[in-house]
Amino acid sequence: MTWKPLSDGKLILASSSPRRAWLLRQVGIPFRTMEVNVEEGFSEERSPADYVLTLAERKALSAASKLREGIVLGADTIVLFQGEIMGKPKDAQQAKEMLSRLSGHTHQVYTGLALIDVGKGRTVTGYEVTRVRFRPLSAEFINSYVGTGEPLDKAGAYGVQKKGALLVERVEGCFYNVVGLPLSKLLTLLQELGYGT
Repeated sequence: MTWKPLSDGKLILASSSPRRAWLLRQVGIPFRTMEVNVEEGFSEERSPADYVLTLAERKALSAASKLREGIVLGADTIVLFQGEIMGKPKDAQQAKEMLSRLSGHTHQVYTGLALIDVGKGRTVTGYEVTRVRFRPLSAEFINSYVGTGEPLDKAGAYGVQKKGALLVERVEGCFYNVVGLPLSKLLTLLQELGYGT
């Protein structure tokens, strides 16, 4: 199969995440962004994979409804620990509680992706799971890290690409998934739509 390269402006990232934008720039995929507001909520009947896939598709659909053409990318990332979904902390105290629970343990990071080819009305979806092991964290270390403000807009209250890297002992699976955009999975989905880089 021959894949067409993505032209400038063809890919629309339905997200305001600076981390996802940074990753796309790092690998040279041209894109533009469109911020969307989608209500996030978790139903206990849904699996973590269903949850991230549903939210990713909602985000992509929200942006696609405003367009006549283009490839829209929606993504959603969560942390799963002992069967509980951890989204973004609502404040510093909740961030400290999340990090205290994750300290010395392994959790899973799920990212769902949805790509919509607006012109063709075609949607492809997929998700990635990565296991992350935290080293034991002291209360002093957690307080210091939360004090940087870095955890407050991130699922699980940490960002592995910055100071949060110091929390992590081991990553099993796609590292970029933990950042928020599994690049290998994204390329696979783009290829399903007939596009390469």
